[in-house]
Amino acid sequence: MIDRYARPEMRHIWSLENQYQSWLDVEIAVTAGWVAEGHVPEADLAAIRANARFDVTRIAEIEETTRHDMVAFTRNVSESLGEERKWIHYGLTSTDVVDTAQALRLRQANDVIKADLVAYRDILGELALRYKDTVMMGRTHGVHAEPTTFGLKMARFYQAAKRDIDRFERVAELVETGKLSGAVGTFANVPPTVEEVAMNELGLTPQPVGSQVLPRDLYADYMTTIALIGTTLEEVATEIRGLQRSEIHEVEEGFKGGQKGSSAMPHKRNPIGSENIVGLSRVLRGYSVTALEDVTLWHERDISHSSAERIILADGTTVLDYMLHRLTGILANLQVFPETMKTNMTRTYGLIYSQRLLLKLVDAGMSREAAYDTVQPLTAKSWDEQKQFRDLVDADPTIQSKLTAAEVDDAFDYHWHLKHVDDIFKRVGLL
Repeated sequence: MIDRYARPEMRHIWSLENQYQSWLDVEIAVTAGWVAEGHVPEADLAAIRANARFDVTRIAEIEETTRHDMVAFTRNVSESLGEERKWIHYGLTSTDVVDTAQALRLRQANDVIKADLVAYRDILGELALRYKDTVMMGRTHGVHAEPTTFGLKMARFYQAAKRDIDRFERVAELVETGKLSGAVGTFANVPPTVEEVAMNELGLTPQPVGSQVLPRDLYADYMTTIALIGTTLEEVATEIRGLQRSEIHEVEEGFKGGQKGSSAMPHKRNPIGSENIVGLSRVLRGYSVTALEDVTLWHERDISHSSAERIILADGTTVLDYMLHRLTGILANLQVFPETMKTNMTRTYGLIYSQRLLLKLVDAGMSREAAYDTVQPLTAKSWDEQKQFRDLVDADPTIQSKLTAAEVDDAFDYHWHLKHVDDIFKRVGLL
């Protein structure tokens, strides 16, 4: 991942240094398994734990000759050891180490993302409660529909964030798994008991059955979930973009002193952070397709998945971490304009109360069809001629014969639409 979208912690997790460290952790854990099996002396394990080292530059030098990174790694580690070097990589195939070590790095990345998700959920919850009763226009198809609140909009995203946490915890657990079952998954050279000890030391779950590699549907599930989380973030970002349009201007991303919105137009304050989120969500969805295509391998394995996974796992987790951190910051500094929200409700001449008026006429004894046919022509006249809907209602003899002035007043009161907001917040767990 390019540095622009890589935060320091993720950059370290997916560094070459940490890759080799995770490989070494696996090699040592396997040696511990062999000690438990009675095949390796405890003194040799102690020497390996104390002295085993690697050097990134030296590994690169050896790889120039071997053309194999695992061979280069194990030979470099052996250079730091004495006779006990013979137990390094004993009975293993490269993928035993690579896949298991990858689980260690994924666990590190998962811990970061889990914390990100909680912070993201919490800021949405704060906004939901702060603006619980802040009335605004609800829009369907981009068109004024009926009143809602900005807090309720945030509560909807809060609930989505809770689902994101549940989704991620599920797939995170599944990919925190390893295997030491050998070249074709038969445990021919490393018994399952060694694997059990090693996985226990590493804090990973042994995979019940595999081939030369861990099942790739695990990573497909993982990357698809990451893409879905990215898409839920895109939904929030798209909402901010829509509400920041000049014609609406109900919210605005924070704009720091000295910040410039355009190289040409000094007045511009663009929702660049939200647009960034939208763009990166597309990248994640692309990675999910690659992960799905990596599932099908020839027989017990080929390496068609390997090059792709070097990109998508590192970049996917890095991008999601960046997106969560950035969107959380956008929300924490979001400017909200309640008065503009209320003013915008008046831009459609009171038409937003048409359904409430319709139902009052039904309650007054009219059939629903007759009530609809009474109200709809007035809404058309209001919109087409830019006249206040209430004035047309007050002048309509049919409506006036059915409803009192107080009943019409009640129909045009936005508070009616908000009477269950607290109930919804209780269902979400915010009250």
